[in-house]
Amino acid sequence: MDGLAGELAALQTLSLHELRLAWRRLCCGEPTTATSRDLLMREIAYKVQERAHGGLAPAIRRQLRTLAEELGTNGGGALTPPTVLKPGTRLMREWGGRSHTVIVCDGGFEYDGERHPSLTRIARRITGAHWSGPRFFGLKRPSRESEPARE
Repeated sequence: MDGLAGELAALQTLSLHELRLAWRRLCCGEPTTATSRDLLMREIAYKVQERAHGGLAPAIRRQLRTLAEELGTNGGGALTPPTVLKPGTRLMREWGGRSHTVIVCDGGFEYDGERHPSLTRIARRITGAHWSGPRFFGLKRPSRESEPARE
């Protein structure tokens, strides 16, 4: 075994003290909490693989950041599951006395015979103003900060 596989296998032979030193070398500082040997080994293995193969995609990072913010705001039991739109799904919205239909396609949306990359662009085309596309089509509820205060 050599390379990445060898480096990961070698982690199992290290003592807790050696793992802490490896953590300092990889992560530039002390572990944030008193961690078990097993957890420290897993964290180091992740960092080693991240450096070898690259980290998370920006879209996944944004999604995780959003989830973390939602957890901080709403607490652990109140996560809103993400809306998954499958190709062929029809979204309808009444606006300006007219019914507007959008069809979900692979990699975009179809509206009025034209392909669009996002619902936000379609909402702008319909209303002439900036709207959150998912919110305009009822896929996302307004954030708690923008809701009127209830007495």
